[in-house]
Amino acid sequence: MLRLLNIELQKLRYNRAAKVISIVYFILITFIALISSIEFNFGDFHFRVADQGIFNFPYIWHFNTYMAAILKLFLAIVIVSMMSNEYSYRTLKQNLIDGLSKREFVLSKFLTVLLFAGISTVFIFLVSLILGLSFSDYNEIGIIFSDLEYIGAYFIKLVAFFSFCLFLGVFVKRSAFALGFLIVWQVIEWLLYGLMKWQLFKDTEIADKISFFFPLNAMANLIKEPLSRLGAIQSAANQLGENFNKDYGVSWLNLLIVLVWTALFIYWSYVILKKRDL
Repeated sequence: MLRLLNIELQKLRYNRAAKVISIVYFILITFIALISSIEFNFGDFHFRVADQGIFNFPYIWHFNTYMAAILKLFLAIVIVSMMSNEYSYRTLKQNLIDGLSKREFVLSKFLTVLLFAGISTVFIFLVSLILGLSFSDYNEIGIIFSDLEYIGAYFIKLVAFFSFCLFLGVFVKRSAFALGFLIVWQVIEWLLYGLMKWQLFKDTEIADKISFFFPLNAMANLIKEPLSRLGAIQSAANQLGENFNKDYGVSWLNLLIVLVWTALFIYWSYVILKKRDL
């Protein structure tokens, strides 16, 4: 497996665009830390982001993984272009001539997906830990390392999303079209949900239950939005007579659905390559 991973790393080593996009991605994640130092002054009113509790343990694991996941499209571009370049530069055909099987080729790509997701997960873990230790009001060990399920969910979410992008790269061949197809797929999920919610299954929860199994929706549901979980938001809602009874935890069923989709994307990538005349 190390041999397969090394082959992919050698290709990325000379891909300048991939290196630039990856660096930009990690810089943008680091900006989460820079936000903490921003202080807004409006006359006698002083406001600093870090003082609002977003970097308190264990909430920080939820907030940072949710925000960082928004930026995953940057690495998705690298994954898609990594696959499309195989066709453009004919390195895929050369790898097969050199004795690499199609199964090993897909495995090498999936190992790269795991590597990208793993590095990103470790990075967001370290950034969150440093921010939490610097700004959190709660520094007990038990509190610091609670809610780490969001770090695991973040890793699974990236692996699934990148696997989907890998599948699109194999299926469509060209990176621009593959990314365009990704957007179209998201629109299709929204349209299907809307059709079921307001036409086919009105006044029921059937549409919500079915959409729970859509691939992109399932990935999005792994880490639910954290802002309504903040104490200030909860207090404001209570004063307005609203009450958030939302489950913010990571659902095991959701994890299973996403893992199944990940396996399908990798399997379908292999099937397409196996049947395609290269």
